[in-house]
Amino acid sequence: MKKRIIRFGVIGCGLMGKEFASAAARWLHLEEVDFEPRIVAVCDANPAAMAWFLRQVPSVVRSYSDYRELLADAEVEAVYCAVPHHMHGQMYVDIIEAGKHLLGEKPFGIDAPANLRINAALAAKPDVIVRCSSEFPFYPGAYQLIKWVKEGRFGRMIEVEAGFWHSSDLDPAKPINWKRRIATNGEYGCMGDLGMHVLHVPLRFGWKPDNVRALLSKIVAERPDGNGGTVPCETWDNAIMACEVRTADQQFPMLLSTKRIAPGHANTWFIRIQGTEMSAEFSTKNPKQLLSLAYAPGRPQAWQTVDVPYQSAYDTITGGIFEFGFSDSILQMWAAFCDELAHGKDGMLQAFTCATPEEARGSHRVFTASLESQRTGATVSIDWGN
Repeated sequence: MKKRIIRFGVIGCGLMGKEFASAAARWLHLEEVDFEPRIVAVCDANPAAMAWFLRQVPSVVRSYSDYRELLADAEVEAVYCAVPHHMHGQMYVDIIEAGKHLLGEKPFGIDAPANLRINAALAAKPDVIVRCSSEFPFYPGAYQLIKWVKEGRFGRMIEVEAGFWHSSDLDPAKPINWKRRIATNGEYGCMGDLGMHVLHVPLRFGWKPDNVRALLSKIVAERPDGNGGTVPCETWDNAIMACEVRTADQQFPMLLSTKRIAPGHANTWFIRIQGTEMSAEFSTKNPKQLLSLAYAPGRPQAWQTVDVPYQSAYDTITGGIFEFGFSDSILQMWAAFCDELAHGKDGMLQAFTCATPEEARGSHRVFTASLESQRTGATVSIDWGN
């Protein structure tokens, strides 16, 4: 099979940049795909971060300290950009204007004005494919649940809950980092850092919150600064967003939550959907299990728990009896992005795309309204511009 090789540049050679490199190295894990990413150039302000790529990734032949030099590299046709939020506005615009396809990290701008600038640049370059990183819907259990929604199995919606929780910030001795500062992470705090993961699937279904009442928490007031002192933690640790969704034919509550301090959780992503004809739950805390309850009037109400097979959007060499994990979901997400680059949205081998700029913009609307709700203590309406 002849494969379309997609030449990538990586801007930001930290943890997630390395995860992309690992996914590209594992491409042989995928079956029957006629496209493949190849990382040919990297960029980071830290030479040590780039050194890892130069040492571990044989396809990398060029490294740059200035991302504009990478964008001028004619060999680079697509970019993965994983940098702190305050850099998104300028970098993403420059990447798009350079005509490079982009998979960027959430939240696609430190705030709503930055996000609007990114979308304006994209409107001027409609041939550039831009998507947002969101890997959790590619877990087999989540992927199956998404299929059930598309098939209309749930009947009338009763309520929806979605969240992303971890507990790495529970330790007050953990030194401060850029995610704890408004200048680099933004006022959204944990919402901007985690919220696109939570909203990707609901927004894909058209479940746009009509309003939100937010409860935002700052739990750890200060952290070590790494120099023997302490500094204030400026951003929100946890967020609970109670929303009301109105669609053309129904109305239902939706509870969204993003938590950096959720004791006992390590990157737990979950979604729960309750409907009059079916209910279902999936959580990465128990990644092999999918819970469902099919209901017909007069019949028993019984939850069923099944171990879902190792089967997601793209077929792999792994047998169905084995476990699916985070690195597998990253690989599936990258396959979806490369599939769209190679074949276009309408020609993809499967239909579920990575998170779109429109969905990222929707998340900003929810986060901005949540900040206002926290300030005023009121339920705030969300304007979707339609």
